Amino acid sequence: MIPQAAPILILILLAVTFLQSGYDKIKDWKGNVEWLKSHFNGTFLANQVPLALFVILILEICSGVMSVSGVIELFNTPKTTVGYYGAILSCITLLFLLFGQRIAKDYDGARTIVIYFIPAVLVVYWLG
Repeated sequence: MIPQAAPILILILLAVTFLQSGYDKIKDWKGNVEWLKSHFNGTFLANQVPLALFVILILEICSGVMSVSGVIELFNTPKTTVGYYGAILSCITLLFLLFGQRIAKDYDGARTIVIYFIPAVLVVYWLG
């Protein structure tokens, strides 16, 4: 039996989510910038899209890598440090994304982010 099965599963969820999203941003940077410029048209973020996207990219990659590292740590040691900080960084990343969706008045997108935020907060609690 794996003693930390629930946190491991959620960390895997976060890793897949953020690493895939980061990969998509790298693969189609120009397309993402263009779409986000229209998404944030009329907001104070409209002229900051490339910088904001870069910040989100770094947060997503770091969140994903720390989540994978946390899974490896949980399988190999009784420690939860890396997974804990990976989950915290994932929550921060999701809050940045939520902020952007709210600024863009994309309430359906914001609701979707909250769906990811709930298990992320749960794993922070479990590993903390």
